[in-house]
Amino acid sequence: MLIWGDNKLVMASLLRDLKGRIDLIYIDPPFDVGADFSMDVPFGDGNETVAKDQSTLETVAYRDMWGKGTDSYLHMLFERLTLMRDLLSEKGSIYVHVGPNVSDSVKLVLDDIYGGNGGSASLIWKRVTAHSDSQRWGVIHDVILWKSKGEHYVWNPQFEPYSDEYVQSKYTHTTASGRRYRLDNLTSPNPRPNMKYVWRDCEPPIMGWRYELETMERLFAEGRIELPKKAGGRPQLRRFLDEGDGVPVGTVWTGINPVNSQANEDTRYATQKPEALLERIIRASSNEGDVVADFFCGSGTTGAVAERFGRRWIMSDLGRFAIHTSRKRLIDLQRKLHEEGKSYRAFDVYNLGRYERQWWQKEQLKGADEDHRKIVLAFYRAEPLHSSVSPLLHGRKGLALVHVDSIDSVFSRVELRDVTKAAKESGAKQINCLAWEFEMDLRLEAHSLQTELGIEIRLLRIPREIMEKNRKEVTFFEVATLEVEAVYKRNGKDRNVDIKLKKFLPSLAEVPERELEALEQRAIKHGFDFIDFWAVDFDYRDGQPFKHHWQAYRTRKDRSLATVSDQEFAYEKPGRYTACVKVVDTFGCDTSITVPIEV
Repeated sequence: MLIWGDNKLVMASLLRDLKGRIDLIYIDPPFDVGADFSMDVPFGDGNETVAKDQSTLETVAYRDMWGKGTDSYLHMLFERLTLMRDLLSEKGSIYVHVGPNVSDSVKLVLDDIYGGNGGSASLIWKRVTAHSDSQRWGVIHDVILWKSKGEHYVWNPQFEPYSDEYVQSKYTHTTASGRRYRLDNLTSPNPRPNMKYVWRDCEPPIMGWRYELETMERLFAEGRIELPKKAGGRPQLRRFLDEGDGVPVGTVWTGINPVNSQANEDTRYATQKPEALLERIIRASSNEGDVVADFFCGSGTTGAVAERFGRRWIMSDLGRFAIHTSRKRLIDLQRKLHEEGKSYRAFDVYNLGRYERQWWQKEQLKGADEDHRKIVLAFYRAEPLHSSVSPLLHGRKGLALVHVDSIDSVFSRVELRDVTKAAKESGAKQINCLAWEFEMDLRLEAHSLQTELGIEIRLLRIPREIMEKNRKEVTFFEVATLEVEAVYKRNGKDRNVDIKLKKFLPSLAEVPERELEALEQRAIKHGFDFIDFWAVDFDYRDGQPFKHHWQAYRTRKDRSLATVSDQEFAYEKPGRYTACVKVVDTFGCDTSITVPIEV
């Protein structure tokens, strides 16, 4: 399960069905105050990249998180860690990945919430070999805080391979077949009078033998006991290198490197953590079939590793680009598992659509939503409606009516239908809906309403630049424009169907202003360069989940993208059907459209 939305609301909504049922939680909340979270994302068929800013919701969330420094950060964590405790099963554990700058404070919060009865540790991950910091010791590690919910928790010891130096110094013997081994004594660690017997002319040790006579004979027959070469010597136990577990992993982790740009697992997501790190955590604190969760999922490493090792998983993030990166990564993993003949689970993508407050409204507008609408309408150059027939209609621009969504809202399907009906009842032929954030796949609902009510609908994002002081002009971008057509192929008496992309004009709402003009021209001429993923549900039905009958996406190694599907979908019987096409652009923004099919 992959969920887009504020994790506080996500977890609150999960409590009804999953309270006490999640077995392992790993989170990696942002802990670098003042960090730049913009990133370069690839687009097109080559090696080009474009800068991507945080979305408005991410910007506001980060400001809320660090608005008052460490105090607000710890308050944010306290609320969420409390919800996580309620979601954890009695055998469950939580791992909180933070920087050394906040680890001591976060540990106190964890101790307060989870108490001191269960397992607990501060794990040190050495993530880089060296780092030069002027005026202080170089910071080369992160801290991962582990807490179990109770005393009886899942624990599977983890081991690291022996070092070459250790093997060379300890495993100094070799059998005729080439197996390396070391010798260990056969003396009982405690006095055992009943184990004092003569074995193969060897007198027993003072403490007695470690094993009973029958076991000694079996081990000797298996070649696991080496007899003394001299009279009076002791037999010794052979411990083979290839049967050893390795060195038990402690609280200092030095053998896991960060993800580099050449690694197969690299998604080019700025804060991506290595799969080896999550593999160790997931294998240590969960079993096959357990539920693993990550509520700051980023690039989706937790879900990918959990899927590989047969765990069920839940992930959420506030950023659409994170959700898109995770979705694409998991689809790619499914393909690999399928090719290897291994099982995998289908997963659903959900969105939770309401973020509670925005600092701009609180600090600049003193909480007044009407002032917010006046500012938006002024930037949009629309005339305010002072005597509107509906409270949902706020302005007029030319012949179109204008709706400005609330500042603390994600514009939803329900709101879109209500606004469109109000505009229709007012006699308008067009309604322009301005919002900070739109619910995923809202284009599909807009297309349906246009057909049903006979009114043109435009969905435009409110640009973040209106919050800047002294700003005079901004550009409002539509969510996206997508045009497709059905392609028919005769196969005997049947007509097989595929879908062809005809036009795509992306939303550039998260592009830094310095690159906007150049990318606008590129988008107009080569809109397909901005498509990162697209999928087709050939038998789409209103109210039913989107089915991925066919999909294509760019990867880090293969930047090409098919613009015509090759499914050759065959319907069971002649008739009229509806296909739905979903496109996700390189920034993680998605749009959908339906196309009628007749076979």
